[in-house]
Amino acid sequence: MNPYDKAHELAKALKESQEYKNYIAKKEEISQNAELSAMINDFQDKNMKMQTQQMLTGNADQNIMEQVQSLYQIVMADPLAAEYMQAELVFTKLVSDVYGILGEVIRIEK
Repeated sequence: MNPYDKAHELAKALKESQEYKNYIAKKEEISQNAELSAMINDFQDKNMKMQTQQMLTGNADQNIMEQVQSLYQIVMADPLAAEYMQAELVFTKLVSDVYGILGEVIRIEK
């Protein structure tokens, strides 16, 4: 059994999954609307900045937190944006679960 072959099979299975197909379909729909796409990108950038700051310092700037919360409400008010965010979350969870399974298998015992 060749691990590289299995990795390619896993990659193919992920790309053929309904979660991935839904995510890509919503992403393509979003890309047709420049304003909505920019709004989602702005939300994701600020959210990433906030999360990074929380990881590094243990807390986030109140101003950034308020901006993220405000942008989240605006983004989620748009049905297509909400569907996209949900599809992204579902696919991200799938990938995270796969990483978790791999991590359990390759964890080095002390």
